[in-house]
Amino acid sequence: MTEAMSEFLLLGLIVGLVLTLLLTLLGFAVYSGLLEDVVVSAGSPPIRNITLAYKFHVGSYKDSGQLFTESCSISPRLSSIGVYYDNPHTVPPEKCRYAVGSILSEGEESPSPELIRLYQKFGFKIFSFPAPSHVVTAVFPYTTALSIHLAVHRVHPALDTYIKERKLCAHPRLEIYQQDQIHFVCPLARQGDFYVPEVKETERKSRAAAEADDTQTDVTGADTLSDTSSVSPEAGPRSRENSAATSTMSPGAAGRSWDDPDNRSEHSYSESGASGSSFEELDLEGEGASGDRFSHEAEPPGPKWAKEPSTPEKDEE
Repeated sequence: MTEAMSEFLLLGLIVGLVLTLLLTLLGFAVYSGLLEDVVVSAGSPPIRNITLAYKFHVGSYKDSGQLFTESCSISPRLSSIGVYYDNPHTVPPEKCRYAVGSILSEGEESPSPELIRLYQKFGFKIFSFPAPSHVVTAVFPYTTALSIHLAVHRVHPALDTYIKERKLCAHPRLEIYQQDQIHFVCPLARQGDFYVPEVKETERKSRAAAEADDTQTDVTGADTLSDTSSVSPEAGPRSRENSAATSTMSPGAAGRSWDDPDNRSEHSYSESGASGSSFEELDLEGEGASGDRFSHEAEPPGPKWAKEPSTPEKDEE
């Protein structure tokens, strides 16, 4: 009887410890934002114009945590920022482009020359973003390292849905870590001003390569048509008409202008808003939200999210 009682008490103790552990983990997840409502809105931005120190990288988004750690180690009190240019759902991880760094100043404030030199010493570059007039935005609590992973898996899908349903052109994706909040910002205007020089350079190279391939294809096609004509001089008018129709209906994609609205990359964040609706058509919310500005003091974010990867498109303002 005593032995059975001892086993029962031991089993009860084990069950109690397991329940306590589960409740602790659940409490930690709730504290990190597990049950937080994700509210996406369009309106005034939570930031003004900023100057940032950044490093650009091409590769998996999950590796961006190293850059966050590096930038935060230089000046831990500054707010951190990540700018993601490619849609993680379509682009291979090794081709994703992003910039990570620290916000040196905001608004009329000028960044400290000493701070600029310090970041440049460690290989960071300096760039400025304007104050967007309207953005798609969301906020998520930033209380633990788990908050980052929860935000990635909850906020980005909500942003995708909001942008797609309203057929908006909102890109790139900005994540700003400020004290106990993560601000997600997608500009609806002046998007091109949020593309660091390295991204624009990769786009120029990509277009040049595509145009070269298209030219080579045209030359090869012309040679083939010439050879076919010489071998089969009896080809009737119907054959020539079919060839002409094929040529007209299947132009090389690279032959289009970069500003052609139909030339949207399938990898671009703005692809979700295929019609490119103007923000002026929105019933903008939160017009007074711009009163809350960043203090630039924040904890360094933990390892970044492992997005599944895109190629942005150039914005038409």
